[in-house]
Amino acid sequence: MKTKFTQALIGGIAATLVMTMVMFIGPFMGLPKMNPAAMLSMMMGVPVFMGWGLHFMTGIIFALVYVYLFVPLLKKVNSRVLKGIIFGFAVFVFAQIMIAVMSALFGGMASPEESMLLMLIGSVFGHLIYGIVVALFVQNAK
Repeated sequence: MKTKFTQALIGGIAATLVMTMVMFIGPFMGLPKMNPAAMLSMMMGVPVFMGWGLHFMTGIIFALVYVYLFVPLLKKVNSRVLKGIIFGFAVFVFAQIMIAVMSALFGGMASPEESMLLMLIGSVFGHLIYGIVVALFVQNAK
């Protein structure tokens, strides 16, 4: 059986990859174009490849938070999908708070070209998918 850490590492990478793919196909479903790596690189003034690294590193860190913090808190919830939805929504809320903090620290963000409501819907959708994929990768690890 894989360790909790290994499951979080693999699950975090897989979930971040799936979430990113959903964000890139979002415009074909009527959602605005969203590129988390470009957004991070713009906000922090670093090259886009570093934005990608930060994006995936954040996905791994959140998966570790899921394994070590959320799984014990949600032990009464039997459905892994429901655990993932709860976790994904919590990550979405945390991400919105961090975007506001980073905007204040690093000089703000460019105004979105698309509807802010559609961007929020797309972000919620992406984070819920992220949470579900993490939850599906993490089983009863020791």
